[in-house]
Parts: sequence; C-alpha cells; structure tokens
Amino acid sequence: MAQTMDSALARAYSGNPTLNAQRAFVRATDENVPQAKSGYRPRITASADIGASIIDSAVPAGASSSPFRSTTTNRLAPRGAGVQITQNIFDSGRTRNSISQSESQVLGARATLQNTEQNVLLDAATSYMNVLRDTAILNLNRNNVEVLEEQLRQTRDRFQVGEVTRTDVAQAEARLSSARSQAILAESNLKTSVARFRQNIGVEPRKLTPSRPVEGLLPKSLPLALNQALANHPAIIASLHGVDAAELQVKVTEADLYPTFSVAGVVQQRYDSTFSGDNRLSASIVGSLTIPIYEGGQVYSRTRQAKETAGQRRIEVDTQRDTVRAAVVSAWGGLEAAKAQISAAQSQVEAASTALAGVREEAKVGQRTTLDVLNAQQELVIARSTLVTAQRDRVVASYAVLSAVGKLSSRTLKLKAENYDARQHYEQVKDLWWGTQTPDGR
Repeated sequence: MAQTMDSALARAYSGNPTLNAQRAFVRATDENVPQAKSGYRPRITASADIGASIIDSAVPAGASSSPFRSTTTNRLAPRGAGVQITQNIFDSGRTRNSISQSESQVLGARATLQNTEQNVLLDAATSYMNVLRDTAILNLNRNNVEVLEEQLRQTRDRFQVGEVTRTDVAQAEARLSSARSQAILAESNLKTSVARFRQNIGVEPRKLTPSRPVEGLLPKSLPLALNQALANHPAIIASLHGVDAAELQVKVTEADLYPTFSVAGVVQQRYDSTFSGDNRLSASIVGSLTIPIYEGGQVYSRTRQAKETAGQRRIEVDTQRDTVRAAVVSAWGGLEAAKAQISAAQSQVEAASTALAGVREEAKVGQRTTLDVLNAQQELVIARSTLVTAQRDRVVASYAVLSAVGKLSSRTLKLKAENYDARQHYEQVKDLWWGTQTPDGR
C-alpha cells in the first residue's frame, strides 16, 4: 500500500515517543492541582500502641497500720488508640496561590505540548520529503550511470575504428567512475533518510506518493505571519505561563513569613494506664495560631530568590519572542526562495535537455567532442537534481512557516487521527480526594 504525507503525519501524531512522553508530562503536571488543593482539606491520622509494665512497690514496717513490711506487684498492659483531625483555617494565602500556580503550570505544560506536536509533525514532514528527494536523486544517478555506460561503449567502438582517440575513452571512463561514486553516495543518503523516517514516523517508508505544499493554510503576507506568531505561538504562551507561575511562587514563599491558624481535634481511648482495669476516654479540640518571628533568614532568602527567578522568566519571554520572529522570517524567506528555485530549475532542465540532444547530434558529425557530450549529460543531471531538491524545499518550507506561526497541528491539517485532548485527564483528577490508580487504570 502506498503511503501519503497525511497518513505518515497521522501515524507520527499517534505514536511518536517524544510526543507521547510530553503528553505523559502534562498528565503528571495535572496532579499539581489536587496536591495544591489538599491545603484546604483536613489531615486525619490514627494511632495505636500497646505495651507491658511491671510495678513493684514496698511499704516498710510501721509506715502504715500494719506492723509488717508489705510488697505489691502490679502487672499492666497499657494500650490505647486515637484519632486526630487537623484542619487548616488560615495560611496567609499560601494554598490559594499554590492552586493558581499549579493551574498556570498546567496551562504552560499544555502549550509546551502543542509546541512539541509542531516539532514532531515538522520533523515527520521533513523526513517524508527527504526520502522522496533522495529516492529521486538516486534514480537520477543510476540512470546517469546507465547512460554513461552506453556512452563509454559507443566511445570504445569509435576508438576501434579510429574516429576518436584514447583520450576520449579515458574521459568517458573517468566520468562513469564519478557517476558510480555519486550513485553510491546517493544510496547512502537515502538510507540515512529512511532511518530518520523510521525514527520520526515509526514505520519503514514504502511507495511514498508525492506531496504538495500547505500554502493554502499560511498567512497571505509576512507581516500577518509575524502578528499571528507573536500572538499565538505556543512557545511564547508557555513562557508567559512560566512568568505567572514564577510570580505566584513569590507569594507562596512570602506566606511563610505570615501567621497561620489551624484547628486540631483528638479522641483517645486508653486502657490500664495506671492500674489494672483503668479505662479512660478523652477528647479535645485545640485552635493553634502560629506567628513566625525569625527563622534564620531562610524564608527571606527564598523570597528574594523567587523574585529573581520571576525576573528571569520575564526575560525569557522576550528571548522566545525574538526566536519566534527569526524563525518566521527565516521560514518565509526559505519558502519564497524555493518557489524561485523551482521556476529557475525547470528552465534549466529544459535548456539542458535541449543542449544535450544538440550536442549528441553534433558529436555524430564530428562537430563536438566526447567531453562536450559528457559535460552536457552532467549538466542535465545536475539540473534535474536541483529541481528535485527545490520541490522538496518548497514543501518543507511551507510546513516550516506553518510551524513558525504556531498553527502546525493535527486539527489544522485535518489528519485522520484521534485528537489528544489534554483537558480530559485534568478534569478527571483535579478534584480527586483519594485513590492511587490513574484514570487509565494503572
């Protein structure tokens, strides 16, 4: 069965290990939300203990109404069980800011996942076109070897009858050896591209069909492409969420400098605490207010550190914007250059084909040398290889532009694959109170 670009991209979207690993990272990040929400929930602990004790007591003679010394031995088995419930009442906004921070981390992880999806799809498209290009170039070089083998045979025949010299034969032999070397190199390049195809898409390539550029999905001009990229590129969005998370970390850290208030309730049942048969049930509820005074300067240092980290994240947003802008301009320029190269290469192929046919006819009547024919043949091979490369570059550049503006995705390309919804797992776990089993059953 033939493979198409869409089927290859769909397979990469569904099974690429890099993309699946990033999806797992997003699911792990989702768990930060219920962890942060646990600050509002009670802590319940149960305890139990059991032991053994022997108490020997002696009363000297005359110390009591009895004139004799008395000795008493008590053998006890002190034991008990209790339950303690602790509820946070006020923590100076630590839990509230931790929840907001974890939600920003989730949104940032989702944006990073979108960017990873773009990179995976672009790598897959590039691998697909590289195999097509290298296959075509290998066929061109093999055909060139066949043509030069025939040229060498004809040259030797003409040498036998004295029409050409030994030099012409040597030139034909040299050019054939060079063509064989180029064919071997082209075969090696194809094997490398096949390996990359297998790595990015997950299967071996077979009967790849030609692909067309996705220029219909691109902005109409470079300024529009820049505006879309700066507003919607997932790498920039991920950086912005990173700033939010860093700024909230400052508030979370500062909360350690402020008072906290909690309530603890304890119920205990004790047996044989002081004498055999002793049975005591106790219950208490205690409110606890904690006011930090000084903890050695650690919290102050962590707060300053968090502020510097937030400043770093803001700078990284500017860096990411510059990176995206450069990528858009570079990809757009590559697409325009590929279009121009295709037009020039088509003209070059036509001219080289015409020139080769003319040189061959002229060589038959002695107006051209064998070297002229070999050079014309070589120019045609180069022209065709240039055209194949330019056609590959145009398709890859169109995908690169789509990725640079932040729109390369399964939904945009309408791939026949089940779209991964990162929100589904988040909704499943964000309010869970207990359970160690993941939503997928593990």
